Amino acid sequence: MAVLPCAAIPLYAAGRLVDVRLEVSGKTWRLAGRRGPAAEEALADAVLAQCGQAGLPVFLGAGLGIALERCRAAGVPVAVADRETAIAAATGTRGRLAEDPDVLWLDDPEPAAVAAAVRGFAAEKSRSALHVVSHPVYRRLDPGYYVRLAGLLSRPSLPARPLFQKRLPRVLCLTSKLFLVGEATRACERLGAPCRYLETGESLDKDAFVAMLRQAVEGFRPDFILTVNHMGVDHGGVLLELLEAWGLPLASWFVDSPELILPLYVPAVGRNTVLFTWDEDTVAPLVARGCPHVHYLPLATDETRFYPRRDLPVGEHPWRARISFVGNSMVEKTALRLAAADPPAALVASFAAVAAAFAASSHRMVADYLAAERPELFAAYASIPTVARRLAYETAVIWEGTRRDRAARLARLLPFSPVIVGDAGWLATFPGEGKIWRRIPELAYYNQLPLFYPLSDINCNVTSLQMKGAVNQRVFDVPACRAFVLTDERRQLERLFEPGREVAVYHGAEELAELAARYLADPEARQAMAAAGHKRVLAEHTYPRRLETLFAVMRQTFGG
Repeated sequence: MAVLPCAAIPLYAAGRLVDVRLEVSGKTWRLAGRRGPAAEEALADAVLAQCGQAGLPVFLGAGLGIALERCRAAGVPVAVADRETAIAAATGTRGRLAEDPDVLWLDDPEPAAVAAAVRGFAAEKSRSALHVVSHPVYRRLDPGYYVRLAGLLSRPSLPARPLFQKRLPRVLCLTSKLFLVGEATRACERLGAPCRYLETGESLDKDAFVAMLRQAVEGFRPDFILTVNHMGVDHGGVLLELLEAWGLPLASWFVDSPELILPLYVPAVGRNTVLFTWDEDTVAPLVARGCPHVHYLPLATDETRFYPRRDLPVGEHPWRARISFVGNSMVEKTALRLAAADPPAALVASFAAVAAAFAASSHRMVADYLAAERPELFAAYASIPTVARRLAYETAVIWEGTRRDRAARLARLLPFSPVIVGDAGWLATFPGEGKIWRRIPELAYYNQLPLFYPLSDINCNVTSLQMKGAVNQRVFDVPACRAFVLTDERRQLERLFEPGREVAVYHGAEELAELAARYLADPEARQAMAAAGHKRVLAEHTYPRRLETLFAVMRQTFGG
């Protein structure tokens, strides 16, 4: 919500301030109204009666200052959250109370920081309860601030405690659906780090969400919250505000594009949020967007599921292949995203051309490509009315580019009669299924793919265009099975593996068929490379290793 600009003119009667006239967006408001000082005096009496000896009045907006000064005259400390400098200058209240140690005046732009300061002040003054007094004019001027702050102050706090006091942290894994959290909890268990899993679901209402989280935090007392792809974080910022008020950090590990996910959250991060991203190219843009803590943390594998099998079938088997590819055709997924975007006609007409050009460009984000290369289309993109629909359009372009790229590369493998594991969209992509190539429907990630990879002489990998520099999951999972992977070149690959010794790398579609033929004819080279890749994965690229890195960052950032 927009903050309304205002000019303030004090109004006096018989030498006493009785109101403030506000000029707001061409309209005239009154701060106190017809009853003026009498209303604030009555408010002070009501506040004092309700607070008693244990309560702390918290004024969200000082108003004329009469109510809070009357509280001070009665010997009661007060806290004031007031960012309206024009009104404060007109009334002079802040200046009159500036030297009073029992008045806390706050104007921090972050409501969670104000709430934390108020609770600290209450503890210092031995006040066990907060009595929040919201001034209606202030709520109208800046509802996004004062309404959020009122909600924060109305929620019970948790007692502050030091974090990271033991060698291994206590981790509360939070998600809205099971996605990689299982790997995280298993890795915590193997490391010996106390861990608890909390699934919020997709449709939990706010009060139930707050109650569930509070119960988990009070009962388990974690050092931080861990989530993947921000799953479990609500889109309205309730979780971030709670964690800020409770002094708990949040670690969110992105294994898909954070730039296509975070804009859906308002706010997306808090001051105690640490983002970990699998794509190093996204670190600088996230920092530029104001994310306070961003770190590179690549993908990994669960080597307790993906490992060399001694009981592989001998001879003929439906999964056995000289060369295979596992992945989605992106046909249906692209169509669904484009339908969700419902873009202007100009973007629909140019969709295929934009996807092809974006795929060939150096731009990582579709919006950046349009702004730089197709400004006339960028105007149409900017006219899409919601963030969700703009992101849906960007995703559709990325997936269409990926669809075309995968089809072009895999077409080079058709002379080798490949096996393609994936959705029915591949049947529309390549004719001749069952004659020049063979399809296997999608396989279960945890139970079937670890058995499938070793049955292929070559596992071909074609990375999605959502990661033009990073590497995907198959580059870790296939070597973990001591199987051979032939993957497309990615800039960040060399930080993780030694190309040509631990993984085979092709540079463009033209080289793919050449290297496929070479390695199909050289089983010894495949075996040596698979063994070297397997050794590297076990040494550096498992989930326990990744969580050790994540733990170290969280401890360094918040351990005191």
